[in-house]
Amino acid sequence: MIYVELPEIGVEIGSGDAIGAVESVKSASDILTPVSGKVVDVNSVLEEKPKLLNDSPEADGWVAKIEVEGGAEKELQGKTMDKAAYEKFIEDL
Repeated sequence: MIYVELPEIGVEIGSGDAIGAVESVKSASDILTPVSGKVVDVNSVLEEKPKLLNDSPEADGWVAKIEVEGGAEKELQGKTMDKAAYEKFIEDL
């Protein structure tokens, strides 16, 4: 990664909205959120060290913390994977 665009703290988002973007030498992609809610924190370290997205995606490379709305947990059903399911998905690719 060479660039990360982060969302603004306090912004209200809807499921499927783009909350930022990542750019590498070869491509650019939006960062999409699986839930509705409000952005309550962002990882500003990524602005200086965007490579953390690749090097430490499950620890230091987090993008944003989202406070989900009351019924947002229902939105997650069928849209997200736990770690084991994601690892299997990647293996199958």
